[in-house]
Amino acid sequence: MPETAAGEPSGHDPVPAAFRATIGEILESFVGDQGRALAPLGPDLEPLLEIARRAVTGGKCLRAAFAYWGWRAAGGSAAKSAALMRAAAAIELVHASALIHDDVMDASATRRGNPSAHRAFAAMRATEAPVGAADRFGTSAAILLGDLLLAWSDEMFGESGFRPKAIRRGRVYFDKLRREVVAGQYLDVLAQTRRRTSASDAMRVLLYKSAKYTVERPLQLGAALGKAGPELLTALSSYGVPLGEAFQLRDDVLGVFGEASLTGKPSGDDLREGKRTLLVARAYDKADAKQHAVLDAALGNARLEERGIAAVQDVLSASGALGAVETVIDELTSAARASLRQAPIEDDEARTALLTLTDHATNRSV
Repeated sequence: MPETAAGEPSGHDPVPAAFRATIGEILESFVGDQGRALAPLGPDLEPLLEIARRAVTGGKCLRAAFAYWGWRAAGGSAAKSAALMRAAAAIELVHASALIHDDVMDASATRRGNPSAHRAFAAMRATEAPVGAADRFGTSAAILLGDLLLAWSDEMFGESGFRPKAIRRGRVYFDKLRREVVAGQYLDVLAQTRRRTSASDAMRVLLYKSAKYTVERPLQLGAALGKAGPELLTALSSYGVPLGEAFQLRDDVLGVFGEASLTGKPSGDDLREGKRTLLVARAYDKADAKQHAVLDAALGNARLEERGIAAVQDVLSASGALGAVETVIDELTSAARASLRQAPIEDDEARTALLTLTDHATNRSV
């Protein structure tokens, strides 16, 4: 097995603590540099920078890992991957931006077990601002921070250390990643204004909001930086799309059935937010009139309590919706594995790592 540089993943442990720590150090250093550049504006920006640091800390770094293994699949060397690690960290800035904006749109109170950015900003001004002004400040400041992180991602990617020609190759997929996740977020909030959503509409939201930017585009970005040819880029798409869909479907299941102590978000938040997931679409397709009433009362109800969540869980299980989604997850995961087996990847460690990541992404409790 090829030697693996310190702080980078191995085929048997594709997202180890050392890898996450390395990505974290890159992000912390970058935010620190940005803070020094903004220092002339005065100390009022210090809370903004502190919440920015918090936003880029503690993630699973799954997207960065896919970018790394895309690079390795294209023949990139572990010993020469310093620039790749910075490019991969830029994806994590995009992810942090998306999470902050998502929490604002969904009025989420927590993220990774801590107050969400807009709640943290609001708490900062709670004792001094007039009634209602602190919450408005929190929302506004979080939107601005999300925008700032998105702008920083472009800067970090452009200055990752690759030559201009390589940057141009990678930027094709970096730009697609950012464009698609914003469009997917729009489709998601649009779906929440509709009383019912079809399974096909739910899968379209899932594809663009999460699947592509979680797996397919990071893989292709890393591979493009490694000079991958069209055949490998296409093969990584054939693997990445079904895996990304399975990943998000697992996330949707955890959003209703997951343990808050593990997921970092309150159980049932997706129901309170009125998320029109495939799980919900399947439930409406399969449920009887009484079960429909339970779903109608719960979806979008910001005051939904544990008893209501339990009632929805019963409907999802009894109607067969949960089982149907679990079947889809299994089918998508199998399709991803089949595509990976056929992909023209010469690095055995990269193939092994991607197989391990497949299980990591779809069989999880967080």
